[in-house]
Amino acid sequence: MHKNFVENPVDRFAERINARADRLSPSMQSVAEYIRDNLSATLSQSALEIAHITDTSDATVIRTVQALGFSGLRDLKDTIEGFFIATNSPTAKMASTTSDIASDVNNAIDFMVEDQLNALRELAEPHNRSGMQNAVTLLTKANRIGVSGIGASGIIASYAARLFSRSGYPAYELTRTGISLAEQLIQMAKGDVLVMLGHGRLHREASATLAEAERLSIPLIAIVTSDQSPLIKIAQASLILPRSKSDQVALHAPLMCCLETMMLGLASTDPTRPLQTLERIVEIRNRIRPKK
Repeated sequence: MHKNFVENPVDRFAERINARADRLSPSMQSVAEYIRDNLSATLSQSALEIAHITDTSDATVIRTVQALGFSGLRDLKDTIEGFFIATNSPTAKMASTTSDIASDVNNAIDFMVEDQLNALRELAEPHNRSGMQNAVTLLTKANRIGVSGIGASGIIASYAARLFSRSGYPAYELTRTGISLAEQLIQMAKGDVLVMLGHGRLHREASATLAEAERLSIPLIAIVTSDQSPLIKIAQASLILPRSKSDQVALHAPLMCCLETMMLGLASTDPTRPLQTLERIVEIRNRIRPKK
């Protein structure tokens, strides 16, 4: 067993509910239990939104948060984010995965097959078929396609941008981190469509990209791993590819399959377009290749 990671990070919020449950009124207990069971959603909700969902008041929401030992809603959200950072530890997830597959390569094959089949079954679900259709419809009207993602998702975003461009649909990547992302965001223009690869909470780069898309009235296609993602609320089209086990290492093949399916769906709307583009690529390649 690996020792250098927290195997079961403590959910600080649930811990506080258990310690203070007898001090909460019934309405406050409703608020506390809702937040406990919907941590991801809470990150993007205001006190008024939580009050509406729990049939209480925003004042009750704030009193509940303070009764649980937080200074306010912002302090609560910071704690939840810290919990997600702990539970999303790549070291912990890799250790959990390798513990399951042990030393038998056949277990690794079975793990991979099961994970990919699960993701592909999800891709074939009615809500994702509808989401894919909506996404392709948006993309057919796009002047260009921006694909956003960072880290491992950034590598896939770069691949997707190249995939769309090779099929005759001009695309660009939005994959940098920090202030250098601004140099990519200035490419965005009215008439574009944004494809965002989102996992968990929104990072600053995603927020900046979404703000620029909103300023330019650029439609959003979101590909996420949870139906609690805040991207779903603002996206014009969304696809949900949940991981079979959230405590294990993330495998990115399903995301690539989803994007390749999107490309094929887009190509099917005008089959001559990708063919003409590929023929042009071959012509240019022949000019570059050294003559024998």
